[in-house]
Amino acid sequence: MTDDRRRELGDSDAPVEDEIHESFHAVVEEGAERLQRTWRVVLTTGFAGGLEIGIGVMGYLAVLHETGNHLLAGLAFGIGLVALYLAHSELFTENFLLPITALIAREGTVGQLARLWIGTLVSNLAGGWVFMWLVVQAFPQWHDDLEESARYYVDMPFGLQAAALAVLGGSTITLVTRMQQGTDSDPAKIIAAMIGGFLLSGLQLFHSILDSLLVFGAVQSGVPITLGQWLGWFGPTLVCNVLGGVVLVTALRLVRTADLLQRRRRSSNTESTQPSPQRDGR
Repeated sequence: MTDDRRRELGDSDAPVEDEIHESFHAVVEEGAERLQRTWRVVLTTGFAGGLEIGIGVMGYLAVLHETGNHLLAGLAFGIGLVALYLAHSELFTENFLLPITALIAREGTVGQLARLWIGTLVSNLAGGWVFMWLVVQAFPQWHDDLEESARYYVDMPFGLQAAALAVLGGSTITLVTRMQQGTDSDPAKIIAAMIGGFLLSGLQLFHSILDSLLVFGAVQSGVPITLGQWLGWFGPTLVCNVLGGVVLVTALRLVRTADLLQRRRRSSNTESTQPSPQRDGR
């Protein structure tokens, strides 16, 4: 089917299906909104995100303690992603598809993207540390579960298997964001969050923020895991999460919507070169 024929069949004149056209503009607009946030908004939103993903970790530990089954516990973790969505908070690994698309559409700058990423990452970890301290104090019976969960990550040599788990973790959470942008249905968005939570925790994929909370809880409960051990796991995991989210999901969507990106960029150039209205001297 030619682009001209596709335009005739759709409601818009875009050279892609109407659903993709609408989803693209929603992604760009929300990504631009995130890029325009101030440091204060980035840090508070990220800190809240660390607290709210902790809700999912708390549910995960509760089910794991009672059943010993990671798949069932993964279903409970989805609560955390639902909380993030409904509370409009932010998780670092959600910030691949939307802001990168907005950046390429010339709706933001590299500096704004760096502020969003760095601020969200640091504040996610800070919020997660605070929440896990509360969990450790409230549920001492979960300490053994925390140690088992944390050691699964920090004790695994970071070879091909760990890298693959981290790439899959980054692509999975980014795909959740993409699915949520592809529908206006709140129930469908909640289902997407639950699916993502199940895959991330139930399959024990490597996720730099989520799994850090498990490590933080283990450290706070007295498990002899050092900051160096955590950093040795966290750094490579973070890099592979970014690769998974950017290469396996974001880049493919950018290629799919390349025509729309070019049109958006041309529109931005036109608006930036138009002279501002002149005021008279009265």
